[in-house]
Amino acid sequence: MKHYNEIRPESIEGNPFDLIGKRWFLITAGSMSNYNTMTGGWGALGYLWGRNVAFAYVRPVRHTFRFTEDNPLFTLSFFPESEKKALQYCGSHSGRDVDKAAQTGLEPFEPEPGTVSFTQSNLILVCRKLYAHFLTPADFIDQSVNRECYPQPDHHRVYIGAIEKVLV
Repeated sequence: MKHYNEIRPESIEGNPFDLIGKRWFLITAGSMSNYNTMTGGWGALGYLWGRNVAFAYVRPVRHTFRFTEDNPLFTLSFFPESEKKALQYCGSHSGRDVDKAAQTGLEPFEPEPGTVSFTQSNLILVCRKLYAHFLTPADFIDQSVNRECYPQPDHHRVYIGAIEKVLV
Protein backbone atom coordinates (compact mmCIF):
# COMPACT_ATOMS: atom_id res chain seq x y z
CA MET A 1 0.00 0.00 0.00
CA LYS A 2 1.06 3.56 -0.69
CA HIS A 3 2.58 5.44 2.24
CA TYR A 4 0.72 8.56 3.35
CA ASN A 5 1.89 11.46 5.46
CA GLU A 6 -0.48 13.32 7.73
CA ILE A 7 -0.51 17.10 7.31
CA ARG A 8 -2.44 19.95 8.85
CA PRO A 9 -5.53 21.10 6.92
CA GLU A 10 -3.90 24.52 6.48
CA SER A 11 -1.13 22.82 4.50
CA ILE A 12 -3.38 21.41 1.77
CA GLU A 13 -1.93 22.38 -1.58
CA GLY A 14 -3.99 23.25 -4.62
CA ASN A 15 -6.81 25.49 -5.58
CA PRO A 16 -10.09 24.32 -3.98
CA PHE A 17 -12.05 25.40 -7.06
CA ASP A 18 -9.87 23.10 -9.16
CA LEU A 19 -9.82 20.24 -6.62
CA ILE A 20 -13.59 20.22 -6.10
CA GLY A 21 -15.14 21.69 -9.21
CA LYS A 22 -12.88 20.46 -11.99
CA ARG A 23 -11.00 17.39 -10.79
CA TRP A 24 -13.88 15.93 -8.75
CA PHE A 25 -13.46 13.61 -5.77
CA LEU A 26 -15.06 10.60 -4.09
CA ILE A 27 -17.36 10.90 -1.09
CA THR A 28 -17.18 7.64 0.86
CA ALA A 29 -18.91 6.54 4.05
CA GLY A 30 -19.07 3.26 5.94
CA SER A 31 -16.57 0.66 7.07
CA MET A 32 -14.36 -1.69 5.08
CA SER A 33 -17.01 -4.40 5.42
CA ASN A 34 -19.91 -2.17 4.30
CA TYR A 35 -19.31 1.12 2.49
CA ASN A 36 -20.28 3.03 -0.60
CA THR A 37 -18.64 5.76 -2.61
CA MET A 38 -19.82 8.30 -5.16
CA THR A 39 -18.25 11.03 -7.23
CA GLY A 40 -18.68 14.55 -5.95
CA GLY A 41 -18.40 17.71 -7.96
CA TRP A 42 -19.92 20.12 -5.47
CA GLY A 43 -18.36 20.91 -2.13
CA ALA A 44 -16.35 23.39 -0.14
CA LEU A 45 -13.49 23.68 2.29
CA GLY A 46 -13.40 26.37 4.93
CA TYR A 47 -13.44 27.45 8.53
CA LEU A 48 -16.64 27.34 10.57
CA TRP A 49 -17.50 27.05 14.27
CA GLY A 50 -13.84 27.25 15.23
CA ARG A 51 -12.93 24.27 13.04
CA ASN A 52 -11.51 23.44 9.63
CA VAL A 53 -14.44 21.93 7.76
CA ALA A 54 -15.47 20.30 4.51
CA PHE A 55 -18.90 20.50 2.93
CA ALA A 56 -20.22 17.48 1.03
CA TYR A 57 -23.50 17.29 -0.89
CA VAL A 58 -25.42 14.04 -1.40
CA ARG A 59 -28.84 13.57 -2.97
CA PRO A 60 -31.18 11.20 -1.11
CA VAL A 61 -31.63 9.05 -4.24
CA ARG A 62 -27.95 8.10 -4.18
CA HIS A 63 -26.96 4.79 -2.59
CA THR A 64 -24.21 6.63 -0.70
CA PHE A 65 -26.89 8.70 1.08
CA ARG A 66 -27.77 5.89 3.50
CA PHE A 67 -24.09 5.49 4.36
CA THR A 68 -23.56 9.22 5.00
CA GLU A 69 -26.67 9.25 7.17
CA ASP A 70 -25.76 6.15 9.19
CA ASN A 71 -22.07 6.84 9.87
CA PRO A 72 -20.39 9.59 11.90
CA LEU A 73 -17.41 9.81 9.52
CA PHE A 74 -16.96 10.29 5.79
CA THR A 75 -13.95 10.76 3.57
CA LEU A 76 -13.31 13.04 0.64
CA SER A 77 -10.67 11.49 -1.60
CA PHE A 78 -8.93 13.40 -4.37
CA PHE A 79 -7.07 11.71 -7.22
CA PRO A 80 -4.55 12.40 -9.94
CA GLU A 81 -5.91 13.09 -13.41
CA SER A 82 -5.02 9.50 -14.40
CA GLU A 83 -7.99 8.27 -12.32
CA LYS A 84 -10.62 10.45 -14.05
CA LYS A 85 -12.21 7.42 -15.75
CA ALA A 86 -12.65 5.71 -12.38
CA LEU A 87 -14.32 8.82 -10.97
CA GLN A 88 -16.60 9.02 -14.01
CA TYR A 89 -17.59 5.40 -13.45
CA CYS A 90 -18.25 5.97 -9.74
CA GLY A 91 -20.48 8.92 -10.60
CA SER A 92 -22.54 7.11 -13.22
CA HIS A 93 -23.04 3.67 -11.61
CA SER A 94 -24.83 2.77 -8.41
CA GLY A 95 -23.26 0.78 -5.62
CA ARG A 96 -26.64 -0.95 -5.35
CA ASP A 97 -25.85 -2.69 -8.64
CA VAL A 98 -22.06 -2.95 -8.93
CA ASP A 99 -18.90 -3.15 -6.87
CA LYS A 100 -17.33 0.12 -7.97
CA ALA A 101 -13.89 -0.72 -6.60
CA ALA A 102 -13.80 -4.04 -8.45
CA GLN A 103 -15.01 -2.45 -11.68
CA THR A 104 -12.54 0.46 -11.60
CA GLY A 105 -9.51 -1.12 -9.96
CA LEU A 106 -9.69 1.30 -7.05
CA GLU A 107 -8.16 -0.30 -3.95
CA PRO A 108 -10.05 0.48 -0.73
CA PHE A 109 -8.25 0.84 2.58
CA GLU A 110 -9.04 2.18 6.04
CA PRO A 111 -7.29 5.52 6.68
CA GLU A 112 -8.96 5.74 10.08
CA PRO A 113 -11.07 3.12 11.88
CA GLY A 114 -14.61 3.28 10.50
CA THR A 115 -13.70 5.01 7.24
CA VAL A 116 -12.72 4.04 3.72
CA SER A 117 -10.61 5.69 1.04
CA PHE A 118 -8.59 4.38 -1.89
CA THR A 119 -4.86 3.83 -2.34
CA GLN A 120 -4.87 5.76 -5.63
CA SER A 121 -5.89 8.95 -3.78
CA ASN A 122 -3.30 11.67 -3.50
CA LEU A 123 -5.26 13.68 -0.91
CA ILE A 124 -7.66 12.27 1.69
CA LEU A 125 -9.79 14.25 4.14
CA VAL A 126 -11.28 12.26 7.02
CA CYS A 127 -14.29 14.20 8.29
CA ARG A 128 -16.56 13.85 11.32
CA LYS A 129 -20.13 15.02 10.71
CA LEU A 130 -21.05 18.16 12.63
CA TYR A 131 -24.22 19.19 10.83
CA ALA A 132 -26.57 18.02 8.09
CA HIS A 133 -29.46 19.80 6.45
CA PHE A 134 -31.49 19.50 3.25
CA LEU A 135 -31.40 22.37 0.81
CA THR A 136 -34.96 23.64 0.55
CA PRO A 137 -36.61 25.36 -2.43
CA ALA A 138 -38.01 28.24 -0.39
CA ASP A 139 -34.56 29.17 0.93
CA PHE A 140 -33.07 29.96 -2.48
CA ILE A 141 -32.70 33.71 -2.79
CA ASP A 142 -32.04 33.31 -6.51
CA GLN A 143 -34.77 30.92 -7.63
CA SER A 144 -33.09 30.47 -11.01
CA VAL A 145 -30.45 28.31 -9.24
CA ASN A 146 -33.21 26.15 -7.78
CA ARG A 147 -34.92 25.78 -11.17
CA GLU A 148 -31.65 25.04 -13.04
CA CYS A 149 -30.13 22.62 -10.55
CA TYR A 150 -33.27 20.96 -9.22
CA PRO A 151 -35.85 20.48 -11.99
CA GLN A 152 -36.99 17.46 -9.95
CA PRO A 153 -37.56 17.87 -6.19
CA ASP A 154 -34.37 15.97 -5.29
CA HIS A 155 -32.45 18.55 -3.28
CA HIS A 156 -29.09 17.65 -1.80
CA ARG A 157 -28.44 17.09 1.87
CA VAL A 158 -25.44 19.15 2.96
CA TYR A 159 -23.00 17.54 5.37
CA ILE A 160 -20.57 19.75 7.20
CA GLY A 161 -17.72 17.72 8.60
CA ALA A 162 -14.84 18.69 10.85
CA ILE A 163 -11.62 17.73 9.09
CA GLU A 164 -10.00 15.34 11.55
CA LYS A 165 -7.17 14.03 9.41
CA VAL A 166 -5.53 15.01 6.12
CA LEU A 167 -3.36 12.47 4.33
CA VAL A 168 -1.12 13.12 1.33
